[in-house]
Amino acid sequence: MKIAIIGTGNLGSSIAKGLINNKSFTSLYLSDKNTSAVKAFENEDYVTLTNDNGFAVQKSDMVIFALQPKHIGKVLESVASKITEDHVVISVAAGVEISRIEAIVGSDKNIIRVMPNTAISIGKSMTCLSANEKAQDKIGLAQDIFNQLGTTMVISEDLVQAATVICASGIAFWMRLVRATTQGAIQLGFEAEQAHELATQTCYGAASLLIESGRHPEQEIDRVTTPSGCTIEGLNAMEHQGLSSALIQGILASFEKINQLKKN
Repeated sequence: MKIAIIGTGNLGSSIAKGLINNKSFTSLYLSDKNTSAVKAFENEDYVTLTNDNGFAVQKSDMVIFALQPKHIGKVLESVASKITEDHVVISVAAGVEISRIEAIVGSDKNIIRVMPNTAISIGKSMTCLSANEKAQDKIGLAQDIFNQLGTTMVISEDLVQAATVICASGIAFWMRLVRATTQGAIQLGFEAEQAHELATQTCYGAASLLIESGRHPEQEIDRVTTPSGCTIEGLNAMEHQGLSSALIQGILASFEKINQLKKN
């Protein structure tokens, strides 16, 4: 598979790192108007750096547009004539609907909307995919690629906005919870590095327990809490301060914002 990534900001670079680490291509073209932004990849085997988006499209089978919503329209217009029916066009631009992409490159093109998160750089992304009618038989191919970079889920397009909040923005939400746990550990007497390790490994263990056991979070909480114990005391104090409510409100606020972007 010959893959091009147009745009190498944080997400585009993360996808590139994941593809390189997993050797998920025969050739990879990284295109950015500022090639110095991708200098870190210049010595990688089978990776070509360019500032010519058209060249990258022509050389590839799959084109991943990792651009901000405000930029993707102009870039798509500049390369539309070079996109053929054989290409698989993937957009990771938040809030940009498939119909908007079809209006530029044509509904006869294979278009897949993909929402990964930055954990894709270490092969741990939760990635959601949705395809237009033309690309229904290509979505498995996209899954094959992104399954090498984490876990995938095919969803209807009307859920992509919500998936962006839960999976992409969600990385930041979980980071903030880990940071707060670290700060608490420091206040209890641990050195910063120790506190960080305690927080991150405990977070990793909690997620792993849920994934491997398939149990509901409350079932695992019940295994930790004892009558009149310190765990339930801490949990109740957090809930009295609005922990769950604050997290849900943050998710809803992010969802409202991404819907505003969709209208622009």
